[in-house]
Amino acid sequence: MSFTPSPAARGRAARAIAAATFAFTVTMLGTTVPTPLYTLYAAELNFSPLTVTVLFAVYAVGVVTALLLFGKLSDQIGRRPVLLAAVTLAFASAVLFLLPPSIPLLLAARVVSGLGAGLMSGAGTAAVLDLFPPDRRGAAGSLAVIANTGGLAIGTLGAGLIAEFASEPLFTPFAVHLTLCALAFVGLFAWTPSHVITHRPSFRPQRLRVPREVRGDFIRAVLAAGSGFAVTGVLTAVSALFLSRELGVENHALAGLVVFLTFAGMAAGQLIAGCMRPRRALPIGCSGLVVAAGLLALALTGTNAIPLLIAAAVLGASGGICMNAGLATTVGSVAPEHRGEVSSSFFAGLYTMLALPAIGVGLLTNAIGLRPAGIIFAAAVAVLSAGVGVTAVRR
Repeated sequence: MSFTPSPAARGRAARAIAAATFAFTVTMLGTTVPTPLYTLYAAELNFSPLTVTVLFAVYAVGVVTALLLFGKLSDQIGRRPVLLAAVTLAFASAVLFLLPPSIPLLLAARVVSGLGAGLMSGAGTAAVLDLFPPDRRGAAGSLAVIANTGGLAIGTLGAGLIAEFASEPLFTPFAVHLTLCALAFVGLFAWTPSHVITHRPSFRPQRLRVPREVRGDFIRAVLAAGSGFAVTGVLTAVSALFLSRELGVENHALAGLVVFLTFAGMAAGQLIAGCMRPRRALPIGCSGLVVAAGLLALALTGTNAIPLLIAAAVLGASGGICMNAGLATTVGSVAPEHRGEVSSSFFAGLYTMLALPAIGVGLLTNAIGLRPAGIIFAAAVAVLSAGVGVTAVRR
């Protein structure tokens, strides 16, 4: 005899899903708000492309730190308190960005933003999966990743548009984000279920273990999705500077559009991957990343922004396919008590692959220029993606 939830229970579940998804989106949105504004900060504070990549990389350090310290926390004390803490950190980051800018303050704001994103990446994904019935696990995984990438896309496009037309481009985007954080906090507090603490929380560095039965899939998933994250990280960090310094295009909305297309394509990739078997989707996504790397190299040799926009969209869709397949074969394949840990491990791997190449490209840019540094990086990503794709096909 099957159990059919009452209308009231379905309503509570729907509100909880909406609150968790909104909070997830708002937290991730805040991490990309500064992206189209880096040219303004660079002009005001007189810093180089390396400084921009370092600002981007310290965000990833914040993410990985949160995952290592608190990756299992939502498994121990419940999802809601961790989600509330993530939104609070996003709020604090927005407050820091509203203060008169300086490089140390920007670094601090990015680290705080990364800590919030790290908490939300693991706990938010696990929370959305928990709120769906078992027979809708695929839809839950897609919603979690769309909330993640959708927030990243909305943040950069929205900030670019606001910066282009607002009288205070370094103030208004963060004021809007501050308001959204407050709304997200209220929604989480009012509508998400509370949990009884079953374990004493641990705040020491944790070894994020992955169950033996999914370790092979986990390595392939992290390398494939991480390749997409690596290119996305570099594109996010330097696209605004490339447009202004190499192409002579001073348009904050266009800078936001480049990164928006990447993350919107990533969200679309989730829908595409939902129509495939995960183990088939992974090599397809890797093939797309090889194509995207080639398009990016072509864009870097050109003199207009159109090839860059096309490369961004292909990159996003391919990375989204890899990420969806990776989550399905890892987080979606383990018991509920391990989901927070495995989800945190997955995103720790992705953000590590996001941070290190960004710094490397920044150093190369200082030595040989932005265009050749980007072409070398695109070639390295193509080789890695092809290798992972071949391995996945052989398996």
